[in-house]
Amino acid sequence: MTEPRLSHVSCLDSRGLHRMAYWEWGDAANPRVLVCVHGLTRQGRDFDTLAQDLAGSYRVVCPDVVGRGQSDWLADPAGYAIPAYVADMVTLVARLGVEQVDWVGTSMGGLIGLALASMPKNPVRRLVLNDVGPAIQPAALARIGSYVGQPARWKTLDEAADALWAISQGFGPHTREQWLALTRPQLKPDGDGFKPHYDPSLALPFRGLTPELAAAGEAMLWLAYDRITAPTLLLRGAQSDLLSHETALAMVQRGPRATLHELPGVGHAPMLVQPEQRAVVRGFLLET
Repeated sequence: MTEPRLSHVSCLDSRGLHRMAYWEWGDAANPRVLVCVHGLTRQGRDFDTLAQDLAGSYRVVCPDVVGRGQSDWLADPAGYAIPAYVADMVTLVARLGVEQVDWVGTSMGGLIGLALASMPKNPVRRLVLNDVGPAIQPAALARIGSYVGQPARWKTLDEAADALWAISQGFGPHTREQWLALTRPQLKPDGDGFKPHYDPSLALPFRGLTPELAAAGEAMLWLAYDRITAPTLLLRGAQSDLLSHETALAMVQRGPRATLHELPGVGHAPMLVQPEQRAVVRGFLLET
């Protein structure tokens, strides 16, 4: 496998500057750019397979959202929030030097894309929302909250892969080789073992989410969704506990009237590694 290029861009936060890492595939001079943004506890290397698939058509850019992967951790954990992530992505697009980008966002990365695509004069040409929408099921939040930020340490890659698989059943079937490839970038060396690659403080704003805050956030996200004009593809794992079938149908009927594609045998969230999943994304992005 060819390796992506690793770069960094400096972004503003409440305490100063932080560096956000991003992985890049394809011709750096290609004006056609695809930005792929990962979920809450993941990182940009999740998109290696999809990026290689599309690197002939796009310059593919896969950031590690701040607090994850090769990016800095924030001094103030209150900055681990969608508005701040959107601001970082605006800085990234400015660095890339293009007027428009296509966007693939999984879970949290989809919410970042949704918020950005709702803004006047935004750069998003086509939008793929991967198993996320304005309404998020409380059971999924509780499930994710049960492991985010919990202390963890593993002696070997295989031990880590098994532990991560235990909380990632919704990602759907993967071969052992595929799962090890998805696991390696999730780990940070720690003495003679490994620990998770992300800042445990990510859990602090997540755990501060009350039902009242969640309801207010949902209302704001629906308002944002209704402002989107970019052609939108909505992917849903047919067994998703985060994006309900009812919410997905509502997203087809309002706002950008997303095209819905449900993926059988998958929950939250499809990892876009399997050929049939990549084919759906590729077909939507490259259709004229």
